[in-house]
Amino acid sequence: MLYPARLSEVNRRAFLTRAARLGIGTAGLLNVNACQYWPHEGMRNACSIGGLPQQLREHELVKATWADIDGDQVWDCHTHLVGTGDNQTGIWLNPNLQSLLHPIQYAQFKFYLDGSCAEKVGASTVDAGMVKRLLDIHQDLPAGFRFMLLAFEYAHDEKGAVIKEISPFHTPNAYALRTAKHYPAQFEWIASIHPYRQDSLHALGLAIKNNARAVKWLPNVMGIDPSSTLCDPFYQALVKNNLPLLTHVGAEHAVDGPNGQAMNNPLLYRRALEMGVRIIFAHCASLGQSVDIDKGANGPMVSNLDLFARLMSEHQFEKQLYGDLAAITQINRSRETIKKIVEHDEWHDRLIYGSDYPLPGVMPVFSPQNFVDWGYLPLREAQLMSKIRHYNPILFDVMLKRRLKINGHQLSPRVFESRRVFSESGSPAKDSAEKSL
Repeated sequence: MLYPARLSEVNRRAFLTRAARLGIGTAGLLNVNACQYWPHEGMRNACSIGGLPQQLREHELVKATWADIDGDQVWDCHTHLVGTGDNQTGIWLNPNLQSLLHPIQYAQFKFYLDGSCAEKVGASTVDAGMVKRLLDIHQDLPAGFRFMLLAFEYAHDEKGAVIKEISPFHTPNAYALRTAKHYPAQFEWIASIHPYRQDSLHALGLAIKNNARAVKWLPNVMGIDPSSTLCDPFYQALVKNNLPLLTHVGAEHAVDGPNGQAMNNPLLYRRALEMGVRIIFAHCASLGQSVDIDKGANGPMVSNLDLFARLMSEHQFEKQLYGDLAAITQINRSRETIKKIVEHDEWHDRLIYGSDYPLPGVMPVFSPQNFVDWGYLPLREAQLMSKIRHYNPILFDVMLKRRLKINGHQLSPRVFESRRVFSESGSPAKDSAEKSL
């Protein structure tokens, strides 16, 4: 596959204008103000079904991708379990996501569906198609590979009441658990529990009894202030049970939230870290800026990645703070952002693999050609990855992150062996607890 030539500035602006009209602007998947390149692989996923052709499966670069990596230790810690609720799964979608009256949110969800191929795998419902596609993808991955399915909590107010109208979607803990238990060779699961819920500690206890491997938050969307004392009992319970918190930090553009970006400031987690919570910062805080509250409420705006780096450099958090690699190679990450993450060799033992699935299947969100232009990836490897992506977006994502080479630096094999952060979390599943989730 040959990439087309770089767009002229006029054509680039025309593309960004059309993209904005389609609803994939700054509040959408692409954040077009940061988009610099034509979508070389098109706007739609071809959704090639049936597994990798033999010539791709046996390709030397595919084999080299897994060299020195223990496949049994590769757990994708950032796999969204989305759907429409059409199969008694309990998934709830905000009506705006399916209404042309809200074109940006409508377009966002359409891109998610397209990236997941859920409507093209021959399943009877969208929700079943989401799972089937993951199972199909898994067949071309190492046998021990696991997807960690993310539940997703409603937004709540400070009194613990659900606020559906500002929630983008809801994936129940019970559905994530049920799916993981039904396919134990392919899936683990991560609970999502709002700390302001009156029953949050009870819900956390049930999740732990059912072998949840972590808890997932997206603060600005869920309405969580990580620095609030309202979170303290929840933090104490996480520490007591040695359960990590996987939380979004940095700017969020994939789903809308009513609270701006302030709650995604990495520095808001000092309280939790000082209490002993193990925290995984999703995306390594690789987008946007936040107030440097270490210098006061009116401190300067600083790159979220730099705030992440500051916390990572503090000795007392060495065994508590991690970063996941979900989305760091999307087109809205700058060249310097990628360079900084890859070249920080001392971080590698504390970085873990995540894909942000289904986004690796959303075609305009990634451009391997960017990395060719920057000198981070050979052209022939980018071309191979583009072929693989339609069959297996997760293999594409692993290959892209594994093969990047920047000034002699590459992400170490250990980065992909993320199981180490989760394997001691949770306890053996109990069916009686599942009924109450």
